[in-house]
Amino acid sequence: MMEKSDKIYIAGHTGMVGSAIVRKLREQGFDNIVGKTIEELDLTNQKEVGEFFALEKPVFVILAAAKVGGIHANNTYRAQFIYENLMIQNNIIHNSYVHGVKKLLFLGSSCIYPKNCPQPIKEEYLLTGELEQTNEPYALAKIAGIKLCESYFRQYGCDFISVMPTNLYGPNDNYNLETSHVLPAIIRKMHLAHCLETGNMDDIRADFSKRPINGVNGTSSDEDILFTLKKFGIEYSDSETPLKQVTLSLWGSGKVYREFLHVDDMAAGCLLLMQKLSMVAPAHDSRLTAHDIPPPSYLNLGTGVDQTIEELSALIKKIVGFQGSILFDNEHSDGTYKKLLDCSRIQALGFKPKYSLEQGISMVYHSYHSEL
Repeated sequence: MMEKSDKIYIAGHTGMVGSAIVRKLREQGFDNIVGKTIEELDLTNQKEVGEFFALEKPVFVILAAAKVGGIHANNTYRAQFIYENLMIQNNIIHNSYVHGVKKLLFLGSSCIYPKNCPQPIKEEYLLTGELEQTNEPYALAKIAGIKLCESYFRQYGCDFISVMPTNLYGPNDNYNLETSHVLPAIIRKMHLAHCLETGNMDDIRADFSKRPINGVNGTSSDEDILFTLKKFGIEYSDSETPLKQVTLSLWGSGKVYREFLHVDDMAAGCLLLMQKLSMVAPAHDSRLTAHDIPPPSYLNLGTGVDQTIEELSALIKKIVGFQGSILFDNEHSDGTYKKLLDCSRIQALGFKPKYSLEQGISMVYHSYHSEL
């Protein structure tokens, strides 16, 4: 059990996942939290990570640091995704063992499972089939992290566990249209399309000022901004009506299914696992040793509900207020057709998401819009 005074190291504390975990820890009264930015600590550097652990001596570690991105980024930067993720997790997991960390939680991803899994996906389906090729390097790194945690338990008795969240969204998400995941990408595109159809160039410029696209920012010409919007599937035709006739093209068929979990619900699930899931049996329980087959070292974390990307885009359209047409571009890969997680194991521990998808997206869009 974590005590309020225990030092907790959150690797990746400034990212969407790590910052949500920090918020949840502080909400529950934990205030001895350590985090380092990438400028302060290079997690791919073995020497730096070892020195950090020797100096800080954390009692608990939550490994939320990772190089992440959507289908395009995963498929384009394949070497970076496997190399950087392997280096980060190897350094942190090994040093957690060397420096006597009491418990470690490693965050993986639902992409670890085979491409054509039976649905919903149970934890035991891991390594039973071929992976989706577009994100195979990232998935292999995450599988290696799970097995590294298991192996440190089997050889050394370390209480290292893993959790496999479904697709996440929420505060501090990545809205870069070239590297973001599907949900934040659609939110941003839909917002820009709605601004375009209402002729609100001021809000479009505010958006480009906060998040420039390929060197185009809020001070760029109308022509450059409109060209960039068109490049990402947002364009209009002149009309006599008050609203411009805007068409939004989204990548893929729209027919694949995805499950989404608000990052604050994810954080609540992670802290639940830190308190309730252990690889190490109580001292009085002689039935389990480090050489026995361990209990499940990783659990799925999701909502148990999915929807098609077409249904998701319709929901976001409703929330944003976009009135134009949505088209789907079949020339871009869909990725895995369906990957709904079976979350019965974590539900048995008491996990239940707080936010529905509509509630969560409404909160996210309100925050996104208000920050411009």
